[in-house]
Amino acid sequence: MTVKTAQTTQKDPQPANPGQRVVLVTGPSGAGRSTAINALEDSGFEAIDNLPLSMLPRLLDGPPISRPLALGIDVRNRDFSTNALIETIDRLGLTPGFVPALLYLDSRAEVLERRYSETRRRHPMAPAESPEIGIARELDLLGPIRARADILIDTSDLTPHELRAEIERMFTGGGGPHLAVTINSFSYKRGMPRGMDMVIDCRFLRNPYWEESLRALDGRDPQVAAHIAGDPREEAFFAKVLDLMLLLLPAYKDEGKSHFAIGFGCTGGQHRSVAMTEKLALALAKEGWQVSIRHRELERRNASLPANRPVAGATSV
Repeated sequence: MTVKTAQTTQKDPQPANPGQRVVLVTGPSGAGRSTAINALEDSGFEAIDNLPLSMLPRLLDGPPISRPLALGIDVRNRDFSTNALIETIDRLGLTPGFVPALLYLDSRAEVLERRYSETRRRHPMAPAESPEIGIARELDLLGPIRARADILIDTSDLTPHELRAEIERMFTGGGGPHLAVTINSFSYKRGMPRGMDMVIDCRFLRNPYWEESLRALDGRDPQVAAHIAGDPREEAFFAKVLDLMLLLLPAYKDEGKSHFAIGFGCTGGQHRSVAMTEKLALALAKEGWQVSIRHRELERRNASLPANRPVAGATSV
């Protein structure tokens, strides 16, 4: 949550010895930065929140730190500026011995407004004005930083517990850096999810909606999956998508990217996109990739459906 591939600034000529991992965590106020920092700390990171950017060089030039670092960056810091943070990211990426990543916690403006109304807090960017004005200012200020994110998580529809689980899934695991893959299904009627690295349109495939016996089912049902697979274009389409993923994922992993999000979209987000998501997730898991699934429209219909469901048998590559 258009095709966008976030580019990492990490240069890693020696993957076997990647060096000090540094995750910079930022995003608009109310999007979940504190929850993410706490989750990273519980996952074994040395976590420091609200770190002034001017203090970062002093921290990194000090004695080696045995654990990976998670640094929360807040617009309320006295020396915060968009340019300063971007320069910090670039400098870290070019410094030998460091493996930086920018984690951006995002959320829709109306969700941020609701969260502020529920807490009755003043927005730091508009202490004497309405939260809506502060949110608009902050999103505008953070726009260039969001575009530089290595990992972007849209927390609009996530509870704090679900966000914590997603952070732990992405950043835990032994044996050094690995790449976690999230595969999403969605409806174009509700717009594309934010934070996607790649989006693929499935609306050309045979639509089970027009079969009355299949209409109430979804793409996880074998009957629906078989109906879609009966489209003469489906086999070649899926084979090309899988080949593309097996080409790209190792390359992104080698570049230091720790998360890749791909979305399948169809008209209603119930049949074709769901079936393709399930099929690709299973195929990637069999290849050894760490994969989880999110069906956006099915989650809205069924609150008990997990927001991010790991795929059985997946391992960390």
